[in-house]
Amino acid sequence: MKNKIINLVKNNNSIYKIYSYTFNFFLLLMKIFIKVKDNIILINSFGGKKYDDSPRVIFEYMKTQEKYKKYKIYWAFQNPNEFEVDGAEKIKSDTLKYFIIALKSKYWITNSSLERGLKFKNKKTIYINTWHGTPIKKLGKDMPTNNFDFKTSSSDIMYAQSDYEVKIISHAFDIPIEKFALVGLPRNDELFNVKNEEIIQIKNKLKIPLDKKAILYAPTFREYNRDINGCIIAPPIDIEKWKSKLSDEYIVIFRAHYEINNVLGIKSDDFIYNLSDYNNLNELMKISDILISDYSSIIIDYSILKRPIYSYAYDLEEYEEKRGLYIDISKELPNGICKTEDELIEQIINCNFEEQKEKTEKFSKKYVQNDGNARKYIDKIID
Repeated sequence: MKNKIINLVKNNNSIYKIYSYTFNFFLLLMKIFIKVKDNIILINSFGGKKYDDSPRVIFEYMKTQEKYKKYKIYWAFQNPNEFEVDGAEKIKSDTLKYFIIALKSKYWITNSSLERGLKFKNKKTIYINTWHGTPIKKLGKDMPTNNFDFKTSSSDIMYAQSDYEVKIISHAFDIPIEKFALVGLPRNDELFNVKNEEIIQIKNKLKIPLDKKAILYAPTFREYNRDINGCIIAPPIDIEKWKSKLSDEYIVIFRAHYEINNVLGIKSDDFIYNLSDYNNLNELMKISDILISDYSSIIIDYSILKRPIYSYAYDLEEYEEKRGLYIDISKELPNGICKTEDELIEQIINCNFEEQKEKTEKFSKKYVQNDGNARKYIDKIID
């Protein structure tokens, strides 16, 4: 029921305005009586849906440093009982306690939003936003007018991994350029130095065969294709065709976007592994020899590994019209786009890994301008 209400608010501008004005008024009153405390940090990831991504990397780093032991750290979740967190107190999002802690906190750390579509940050609070990927698809105010989403942002410090990213996010969310830190995304630090021993360990854990190459298929969601229960997706793929053409050499890891509540009923077997609910996307990237996506920022992150990247953009014209893209992916991506699964499968069969490494490396240099130490930048922000 809660998710249905959230989707209703996010997709109806009039209802969103009522929600925003009403709750902002009450939070403004609360701010009169609640003062910021210098030793409180509030963290969430993907609006409280997960315990992962750059906020978790920053948190895990902070636990290793003596200077952060004086801080009281809270992690906010939509369902706190689903997560084990050592070194912080869990709280439930969208509760009175959540908003009280948010108003008390000196530091907010997130990869999306802590304000829940509202605007109540205290002037003394430092809002640290790592975001969750370099945008290929349009964001914020750049999205089509009939494609409504929460567009408010009060970030004081916004992490970025390229000049391209700074330019796009600055415009999309009206964040001044000087608030950006071109240091990379903490979640990507570990992708700069992946060891073969680690790949074997992860594959063994997930019971993925060592004698076959792994293809990671990670399509993004189509938020314009949504019902009251959330986003849905139906990519035109024939699993049996993939299996007949590729199974001698490959297995496929299927990873749906977290917004998607319908993953076609894909079930795991000895060829396809549906790991949409697996909580560590980096591990899936590390063990994958090839990435297939479409318009997702995972393309930028995966390029750090310098492995083959293919875009299965079967609905390019519709996506450009209803969501919009910042770049011409048919020209910009290492292998352009594939409009049909036959074309995609053919490219994979004929993949030359050495040539693909050079293509991906050239692409990566433009969109990843850092060295894998983004997690440590928090030391320059927090006293």
